[in-house]
Amino acid sequence: MASGQRIVSFLPSATEMACALGLGDRLFGITHECDYPSEVDGKPIVVRGVLAIESMSEQEIDAAVSERLRDGLSLYQVDEALIRDIAPDLILTQDLCQVCAPSGSEVSALFDALPSKPDILWLTPKSLDEIFDNLRELGLATGRTRRAEALIAAGRARLDKIAAATRSISNRPRVFCMEWTDPVYCSGHWVPEMVRIAGGVDELAREGAYSVRVAWDDVLAWAPEILIMMPCGFDLPTTVVRARHAFTRPGWPDIPAVRAGRVFAVDANAYFARPGPRVIDGTELLAHLIHPDRFDWNGPPGAFQNLALKVPSDPPR
Repeated sequence: MASGQRIVSFLPSATEMACALGLGDRLFGITHECDYPSEVDGKPIVVRGVLAIESMSEQEIDAAVSERLRDGLSLYQVDEALIRDIAPDLILTQDLCQVCAPSGSEVSALFDALPSKPDILWLTPKSLDEIFDNLRELGLATGRTRRAEALIAAGRARLDKIAAATRSISNRPRVFCMEWTDPVYCSGHWVPEMVRIAGGVDELAREGAYSVRVAWDDVLAWAPEILIMMPCGFDLPTTVVRARHAFTRPGWPDIPAVRAGRVFAVDANAYFARPGPRVIDGTELLAHLIHPDRFDWNGPPGAFQNLALKVPSDPPR
């Protein structure tokens, strides 16, 4: 018999996957970051962050995270007592990024402490295919294989439609997806693949690998024609506020994306940072931002905002 009658999720993306499979009523514990879909509102929170990031700058967050990881300290607090009371038979977690959720060592320690041993499903994708694989694995673990396969087929069909429309584009615009703005990080894992499917090219990105710091001079040298700010962990309103300090960086007015008025803030939490079902929407959003003449955006109006004030190509003397 499949497990997953009492599920605890340590990941917002896993929570979204579970709900997409119709398992919302089996979720008995979630994280403080699980904010979608609305059916998870009010569910018991078993994981909280230890940093008060709301009152910190991006530079302070980056420094605090680096210091805690260097010292072997966790970024999350797991409510072991509450998990004992829930007595889950399935825990959804990951071992991909210590910044995104409790790490593998923390989960293992929790497992050893629980009197009733749950199954643990590790969801650690680095690509779109692996996100689909995770959805399939969750469906198998919970008796929802047919629904998982239907969701995968629908997602692949939407991606294939975008790829077919961009395949003939020979002169792909230069894109830079910024996963953190201070210091500047490139995009990694599945996001570069999303850009490629959407008809752009981001040579600073690291497909299938961790995002890393990049020198601002490298961004200037790449001269992106579309610049997309998607700091990991932030929604659109927060990104709009936090991204504006980038406007003061040297050389900012000369970036082609700035001069063309094509600098965008996006809802990273909803469409990019979380490896769940909404990355399909994120790819469609990228296609619209990169090729607005070919792709409409039919999703929520709060998915993105244009941040750039168009700079005249020939400023008045």
